[in-house]
Amino acid sequence: MITEPHKRIPARGLLAWRISGTIHSVFPLLLSGGIIALAILFDWPIWVIGAALMFFSAYAYFLITVIPALRWKRWRYEVRENEIELKRGIFVIKRTLVPMIRVQHVDTRQGPILRKYRLATVTISTAATVHEIPALDVEEAEELRFFISQLARVADDDV
Repeated sequence: MITEPHKRIPARGLLAWRISGTIHSVFPLLLSGGIIALAILFDWPIWVIGAALMFFSAYAYFLITVIPALRWKRWRYEVRENEIELKRGIFVIKRTLVPMIRVQHVDTRQGPILRKYRLATVTISTAATVHEIPALDVEEAEELRFFISQLARVADDDV
């Protein structure tokens, strides 16, 4: 019987996701600021300003605090000899099994935020899709990339 995956994303991944959420909150901030400026300029009712502030505050709170925390709490992965299991989701939990025999290639990827915190994302490509294990320590990501490619080669030789 296959057990649930137990390996977690490092806590620095949570910090990186929160910084990313902060960056993604800039557009709603500008939109809310524009609405507030128009409300002042055109003497709109005061509730418009309150609604704009409430919208931005709620949006930023969820994008910076709630969603990254839930995402980090739920993300699990496990690399086994014959498959890779991924468990993720915020409200709907999704479990994926990727057979080693289907793996075509494995990459690591870093953006500027991940690079600052010495994290990388491992991408596993199959013929149909690409699966990701986000925000792993750089050393762990490189070891995992090499390990999966070795297992995929062995699985391919067995066929």
